[in-house]
Amino acid sequence: MTKVGQRDSPAKEEAPPATKKRFLTPGRFVTILCIINLINYVDRGVIASNGVNGSSKTCDAKGVCSAGTGIQGEFKLTNFEDGLLSSAFMVGLLVASPIFAGLSKRINPFKLIGVGLTVWTIAALGCGFSYNFWMIAVFRMFVGVGEASFISLAAPYIDDSAPVARKNFWLGLFYMCIPAGVALGYVFGGFIGNHLGWRWAFYIEAIAMAVFVVLSFCIKPPQQLKGFADKDSKKSSTSIETVAPTDAEASQIKTKTPKSKNLVVLFGKDLKALFSEKVFIVNVLGYITYNFVIGAYSYWGPKAGFGIYKMKNADMIFGGLTIICGIIGTLGGSYVLDRINATLSNTFKLLAASTLLGAAFCFTAFLMKNMYAFIGLFAVGEILIFAPQAPVNFVCLHCVRPNLRPLSMASSTVLIHILGDVPSSPLYGKMQDHLKNWRTSTLIITSILFVAAIIWGIGIFMNSVDRSNEVSEDDEVEEEKLESKAENSTLV
Repeated sequence: MTKVGQRDSPAKEEAPPATKKRFLTPGRFVTILCIINLINYVDRGVIASNGVNGSSKTCDAKGVCSAGTGIQGEFKLTNFEDGLLSSAFMVGLLVASPIFAGLSKRINPFKLIGVGLTVWTIAALGCGFSYNFWMIAVFRMFVGVGEASFISLAAPYIDDSAPVARKNFWLGLFYMCIPAGVALGYVFGGFIGNHLGWRWAFYIEAIAMAVFVVLSFCIKPPQQLKGFADKDSKKSSTSIETVAPTDAEASQIKTKTPKSKNLVVLFGKDLKALFSEKVFIVNVLGYITYNFVIGAYSYWGPKAGFGIYKMKNADMIFGGLTIICGIIGTLGGSYVLDRINATLSNTFKLLAASTLLGAAFCFTAFLMKNMYAFIGLFAVGEILIFAPQAPVNFVCLHCVRPNLRPLSMASSTVLIHILGDVPSSPLYGKMQDHLKNWRTSTLIITSILFVAAIIWGIGIFMNSVDRSNEVSEDDEVEEEKLESKAENSTLV
């Protein structure tokens, strides 16, 4: 029996239920993102490989001609048109990146990644079914649209999921997939193109990505993006206590649904805030210059190697060099940044020093007449050149407030491509068409890396502040004001 005085007191507090250990830990989640990134960049290597890209019809002095191979041979493309295939991909990437970044404030970011990967998979299949230049160019553009969702939103997820002491190393693992993917693409494209035909390279990569399309719609990230509300939880919490609206309330709901106007206003406000960050501007200017060279290397590297040194297996040699040096360089750069106090100033020191030394080694390598001397010097240069991959994106993520990170990554992506590797591939092709000297063309493009080192050197002396942990309550209040203002205007 219960005593009178003890009736209202709790008998015994129940122990909280044991938290079920989630299968999708931060480490496993980041692994999935890394594999997706790897497949994205395998595609970039595939389109540049000799096995898939091929070569145009050539004739010797005696008039004996050899048939063209791959995409360039089948569609009879000039070097300039061939370079435009790379640029077509970038057009889709540039247009879609800021759109996905803006939509991430209204739609679950990981669901947006799923939508983008779906577009990517369909477009990759379309590349395999293409029968002329314009058809494959349009599909390459939609591959870029699909990738845009991923590159804008994946890095902020990794930045939030990684342990503080290993944040740059985790970013390094993600960005290591860039050189590793391109290199695997060279090897994979060369092998498949020579044995099954160039179209099968696109079919196989589309099948591989389809697995992650399904995953992206089935799994939930272990952590919500910092600076963003959980859209799914909002939906579920409101659905628990749902009351049928009155007629008056229903009419108000109808007028509240269109939010495109205030979304544009918020996007413009965020864009203005982003480009007022001088650290972001300097970082991206250096990144543009750096990417101008990397874009030309990645697309024309195997052909330049064959043209200068008559490499019999240029795809395999450049692929092997890039994957080994890319992994060492990318992980090495991120590891060093974790070891030296990862301030923005120290990051700029690392960016400037590694790019300057890397440029010197690569420039010297292309002066060498002996192929083995070239390979040794170029390997050291590539290790140093790939070291900035994680640090440069660390600056993009940490020089702005958390809610601006997707836009920072998207804007950085747009600028480094539209002013970097989009023009560099066709311009290199045009220069080679004019000079007809692979060594001279490559030395000219390599010298631009010295300019990138100088620009990043300027960042060392700037008053830079890490803003990645700043509270953005003012932004939320401002968003609510803009939303209510837009809603009131629609009611009137």
